Amino acid sequence: MADHAVHHDYHILPPSPWPLVASVAATIMMIGAVMWMKGLFGLPAGTSWVFFAGLAGVLFSMVGWWADVIKESHAGDHTPVVSLGLRYGMVLFIASEIMFFAGFFWMFFEMAIFNEARTLIPEFGNWTDTAAAWSTWPPRGIEVLDAWQLPLLNTVILLLSGTTVTWAHHALQVGDRKAAKIGLGLTIALGALFTAVQAYEYYHILHENLFFNEEALNSTLYGSIFFMATGFHGFHVLVGTIFLAVCLIRLMVGQMSAQKHFGFEAAAWYWHFVDVVWLFLFAFVYVVFG
Repeated sequence: MADHAVHHDYHILPPSPWPLVASVAATIMMIGAVMWMKGLFGLPAGTSWVFFAGLAGVLFSMVGWWADVIKESHAGDHTPVVSLGLRYGMVLFIASEIMFFAGFFWMFFEMAIFNEARTLIPEFGNWTDTAAAWSTWPPRGIEVLDAWQLPLLNTVILLLSGTTVTWAHHALQVGDRKAAKIGLGLTIALGALFTAVQAYEYYHILHENLFFNEEALNSTLYGSIFFMATGFHGFHVLVGTIFLAVCLIRLMVGQMSAQKHFGFEAAAWYWHFVDVVWLFLFAFVYVVFG
């Protein structure tokens, strides 16, 4: 008689549609992004429906794929070896995110520290106005934000959220599900508050025209770096807030236990990563070179 029992610690995945569906949706989304910004296939710039159709497909793939992972966990497929692999995967994902932000910091530091050196390059010719603008960083004429107002408020909000998510994680580890729910709810509220404060900050910058004005030559370079770095961080805060909200929903429907709650651990790791990145942004973008 054939032996169909599993004699190893690994989970052999059944055929899944999600890798193909996610790849097709992501391709459509990127083509749609080009079409939206530049126009493509005879369609004019501003055609956005293809991008949003692809985005809907990506979100659908994410929900379906991660739902399958949760089902596999409930079925007992996440052995200690598989769980370790999931942890390694999350660590590598966060490491890739660190390198993603390292590129923005590299660009910012390169301009902040070596801004004057660029004006000595022969290709610049007699760009005296550019040299004058880059004699300081931020470029002359830019009105930067006061680091000790809205940026400091958001720093306090994120640091506080780091303590509440740690409290929630510890509460779940000791089996106090009620405290875990309260801690998670507070963390989600603080994440939403951070997003609201940053949205107000952006409104203030654009309404007052702080970074883009005729007096500040090459000010768009500073504005681009600022919005790319802080904007992508804000997007990560939004993603982390959704991540934690899903964990809260799972807690409320009776999922996760003191012994098995990797989804919550992964969300907490991601949230702490977001906290640390903001501390670097606050220290260097707002304070040191602000």
